[in-house]
Amino acid sequence: MIALFAGIAFGYSAKAQIPDEIILSLKSGNAKTLAKHFSSNVELTVLDREDVYSKAQAEQLVRNFFEKYSPDKFFLIHQGTQEGRPYAIGNLQSGRNTFRVSFLLRKGEGDYKIHMLRIEKVDE
Repeated sequence: MIALFAGIAFGYSAKAQIPDEIILSLKSGNAKTLAKHFSSNVELTVLDREDVYSKAQAEQLVRNFFEKYSPDKFFLIHQGTQEGRPYAIGNLQSGRNTFRVSFLLRKGEGDYKIHMLRIEKVDE
C-alpha cells in the first residue's frame, strides 16, 4: 500500500513539472510557443534529421514539421523523471500519420527547458 501511494505521489510530482504550455503547443502545432521552452541548444530529431541545433534552428525545423503535418490530436502516453529531470512521451496524430513525440527537460535559466526533443513516425 505504501509503495502504491509513493508511486502515485511520484507520478504526480513529475506530471506537475511539465508546463501545460508545452502540451498545448504540441496539440496546436505552435512552434513559436514550443520554442519558448527550448534550451539555448536542443538535441533535436525530426523524422530523419538529427543533430544539436540552436534554439532558432530548432524552432524552424519544428515549424517546418508542423506545416507539413498539422496536428489533429496530441496526447501523453507517459511522463516521469529521469535523474531528477522531467520527461514525457506522447503521440501526435496528423491525418493518417502518427508520430511518437518525446522530450526531456533540464533545469536552466530559472526553470525547466526542453533539452531533447524527438519526433519520429510510428509505423502502423
